[in-house]
Amino acid sequence: VQLQASGGGLVQAGGSLRLSCVASGNIFSRNEMGWYRQAPGKQREVVATAVSDGFKYYPESMKGRFIISRDNTKKTVYLQGDNLTPEDTAVYFCGLRNLPQQRVYWGQGTLVTVSS
Repeated sequence: VQLQASGGGLVQAGGSLRLSCVASGNIFSRNEMGWYRQAPGKQREVVATAVSDGFKYYPESMKGRFIISRDNTKKTVYLQGDNLTPEDTAVYFCGLRNLPQQRVYWGQGTLVTVSS
């Protein structure tokens, strides 16, 4: 499984981001794709995940500012983030799990920098 993320860059505080991630390879019909992020000196955390059957998950800290969506025909997952703050600065990774397996396949990450 290969994942190619795009869309990172420099964003002003209060601005928005839209990330995309395309998956290829041996992908099960039922899978979970998600966005994660890792800020300098911090652990990787979940931003949002979406299962191919429509179920979506957002940690409480991410609700209201991030929206995950996916196009199963294109094997692509998107992340829309609004009203960003410098605390959202991180490398954003997309990940995929072939359900019900636990292994997560990772993309290369894309840096999002939010300037104040």
